[in-house]
Amino acid sequence: MPYQAAWAGEGALLAARLREMLPGAISVQHIGSTSVPGLAAKDCIDLMVQVRDLDRCGVAAVLERYGYRRRPEPWNQQEVSFGTICRKQVFGPAVGGRACNIHVREHGSANVQYALLFRDYLTSDSRAARAWGQFKIRLARSVTDLADYGQIKAPAQEILMQSAQRWARDRRWQAQPP
Repeated sequence: MPYQAAWAGEGALLAARLREMLPGAISVQHIGSTSVPGLAAKDCIDLMVQVRDLDRCGVAAVLERYGYRRRPEPWNQQEVSFGTICRKQVFGPAVGGRACNIHVREHGSANVQYALLFRDYLTSDSRAARAWGQFKIRLARSVTDLADYGQIKAPAQEILMQSAQRWARDRRWQAQPP
C-alpha cells in the first residue's frame, strides 16, 4: 500500500513499549519499509531488538508473556546478510494486536547492519525508495502468496543492497550506536 504517515508514530509507540518490556535490550528500533518516509509497504510495522546474546537474553520469555507469538518458519530463525548466515528470532503480535514483526538480533551482527543500512539508504535516496516501492507494489499485485512474494523479492533486494553498500562506502556510513 502507499506510505502511511501514521507508521512513524505507530513504530515509535511500539518501540517505546518494547523498551519498557525489555530493559535489558541494547536497542529497539523501527526498521523495514514502514520506517522509510514515503515508501510503499505492507501495513506491518517491523521493529528490531538488539541483544548481546540471543540464547541468554530472555527476550522470548518476556514477549511470549505479553502474548507475542514466536514465528516458527526457518527464515525467521536465520537469514543471510552480506553473505553471512545470521541467527535471529522473530515474533508476531499478540492476537488482535497491531500487525508487526519483532526481529531479535545480536548486536553487531551482519543482519543488524543490513537492516539499518536498508532503512538509512532508502531514507536518504528518495529516487531509490520510489523505485523500490513501485517494484514491490507491482510484485504484490501479481504474486498473492506471501512466501512466493518473499522468494521473488529477495534477489531484487540483493541488487538494491549492493547500491546501498556503495552509498555507505561513499559516505562512510556506519550504523549509529544504540
